[in-house]
Formats: sequence, structure tokens, C-alpha cells
Amino acid sequence: MDDCLFCKIARGEIPARKVYEDNDVLAFHDINPARPVHLLVIPKRHITSLATVSESDAPVLGKMLVIADRLAREQGSPDGFRVIINTGRIGHQEVQHLHVHIVGGPDPVGPMLKRI
Repeated sequence: MDDCLFCKIARGEIPARKVYEDNDVLAFHDINPARPVHLLVIPKRHITSLATVSESDAPVLGKMLVIADRLAREQGSPDGFRVIINTGRIGHQEVQHLHVHIVGGPDPVGPMLKRI
């Protein structure tokens, strides 16, 4: 995807504060953090969202989650963190490239969702 923001970051066309990179995934600081620790983990290969994944994507999805704990700890959230994957319009997915938010810090993150 030539015009995808996260594809451009993965290709090195747009700078990012990287914290992890291998052949399959890239993790970097969110440009507009909501918490003291706010990282994004993306597959380097374009995957639009969780709504478009297939079984062949399982290895990269697993890798994205496996590195979450290590990255959260290394970046200053040793006592826990939250993993968020927004999907589609209802899930408020803003960039149409699958990404995992890792959020945390020294204080509790707060309630998971606002009760209705």
C-alpha cells in the first residue's frame, strides 16, 4: 500500500521512535501518546485490520502479542499494561493498517470501557 501511513513507517520513509524491529513486525512510540507508555506494534506487511486476517496471519499476530510484555516492561510499565486493537469504524480504527496499542505506565490505566 503506497499511501498507507504505517507502511511508509515500516519502509523507513517516515521516521518513528522505534523500540523493536524484526523481519515481520515493528514497534514504535505513538506520536500522540495517551499514557506515559504508549507504543504501537504493526506488521510490516500491510494487513488492513483484524476483520481481514486469515489463518496465514496467525504467526505475525502471535509475534505482535508475544513481544508486548517485554516492550511494556522495557519502556516503563513493569506492573502491567493494556493491549488495544481497534477494528473498523465501530472500533474507532483511525489508520487502516492493523496495529496494537500497548499502553501503561506507573499509574493504573483506568476502567476498560465507560459503562453505559
